[in-house]
Amino acid sequence: LRLGWKPPKKRTAFDLLPLVISLHDKKPRLFPPPKKATLEVPIRHPDSSCLDSLRLRWFALPVVSNMKLEIGGLSFPAAPFSGWYMETEIGARNFADENRYHLLPEIARRLRLDTSRPTTLWKDRALVELNRAVLHSFAQAKVRMIDHHSATASHLRFEEDEAQAGRPVFGRWDWLIPPLSGSLTKLWPRSYNPTEFSPNFLTQKRLY
Repeated sequence: LRLGWKPPKKRTAFDLLPLVISLHDKKPRLFPPPKKATLEVPIRHPDSSCLDSLRLRWFALPVVSNMKLEIGGLSFPAAPFSGWYMETEIGARNFADENRYHLLPEIARRLRLDTSRPTTLWKDRALVELNRAVLHSFAQAKVRMIDHHSATASHLRFEEDEAQAGRPVFGRWDWLIPPLSGSLTKLWPRSYNPTEFSPNFLTQKRLY
């Protein structure tokens, strides 16, 4: 808003924000994303229609565009990259974090869970069902997504391949452990050397 973005007249919690590009310390310019090029997945629960009226949705392709690529001492400030989602990025973080969408209380209410005390584990139950909804919805939309159990199993195979090649594995434990049922994965009891190397994607100071 401070940069001049004009939101739609009927605002929602899922309005697409413009791309912000600044060249050589010049004033940032806003570029609206082309609507036809932005696939959004409606989020529905596989067993219940209780979430339908929330009209939850999420964009299909995760793209990071605010980091710089560092290679051999050279920095490239405009180097966007993409991949595909693990369901917990959306269901356990974007939708569930209190400083983001904070949906767990509403999900629990719609699922008719007892929220009167923490010992009912209503947050845990709502979190699982929300992630089930995300996985189901992306599958229905035929958009690639990986679940956290498959992702950690894939990383274990990567570690085994690296060990056979005589190479050490580096990583940040807090990034490798999923935010849902982390202790159920075989990565949980392991420790990792968090040393970072070049080339790498690094955070950079915002110019606006």
